Amino acid sequence: MAVRTLVQLIGLGKGLRFAESPRWHNNRLWFIDIHDSAVKSVSLNGDLQTEISLPFKPNGLGFLEDGSVLFSDALHLRMKRWDGSVLHDYADISSTSVFCLSDAIVLPDGKTYVGDIGYNFWLPDAKPVESCVITLIDPGGIVTKVAESLSFPNGMVISPDGKTLIVAETNGYRLTAFDLAADGTFSNRRLWAKLPEGVQPDGICIDGEGAVWVANPAGSPSILRVREGGEVVETILLDNHAYAVMLGGPERRHLFICTSSSHNPVEIAANPSAKLLVVEVGVSGESTP
Repeated sequence: MAVRTLVQLIGLGKGLRFAESPRWHNNRLWFIDIHDSAVKSVSLNGDLQTEISLPFKPNGLGFLEDGSVLFSDALHLRMKRWDGSVLHDYADISSTSVFCLSDAIVLPDGKTYVGDIGYNFWLPDAKPVESCVITLIDPGGIVTKVAESLSFPNGMVISPDGKTLIVAETNGYRLTAFDLAADGTFSNRRLWAKLPEGVQPDGICIDGEGAVWVANPAGSPSILRVREGGEVVETILLDNHAYAVMLGGPERRHLFICTSSSHNPVEIAANPSAKLLVVEVGVSGESTP
């Protein structure tokens, strides 16, 4: 396994509270700052900007062909669209989802997939649901449940050939795959990778060889690069918990890592510990997101 040199892109006290859903877009890393209720971006030089301030807790992030930004109002089970000046309602997915929206992925043709966490971080005493779903929003706004009986579906990626969606099941300790039909529906659900003991996958990204980088906030290793079948071919150790990863940069060989010592809202409000790290890797990202 190669030795990697980690660089701190944004450190403590620089305006981060909790970074999630990182996406490389227009030569910047865009991401959701859930606990600051904002969409933010940063350059490779560490220039941090708040792109959109919001009156709700956002999650998930993606971009439509016209440049509009999509993200969720996570607790109200709605997707929103920002056109650069005005915030629009995009889709109400309360008919398929139950509790709190997790990660989302927007395909180049406008199809959008959104997961349901299954419980509410801000109401820890609320009983979680046992079966979580993935919802498809087609470009016309039609909402369809395409997967159920998942255990906290979280990060999602599309294979380089565009034929497979892979989702991290955080509380299932696995990566699960589905074949993608032309209409966006799923079939052939299968285990893509059973992860090593103690690994709870959160955010994920995929490279041009079809290997998946996995953020593991549950412990060590913090980051894993995994092939289909479960072979771990690289790991990265951190002194903080990793919650999400994304390949970006000019050749998409920069692996961005969102970290924090906690995801507890009370602890974050009192003492935010989020950092953004970056490291160059050998295989570029060539897929979605």
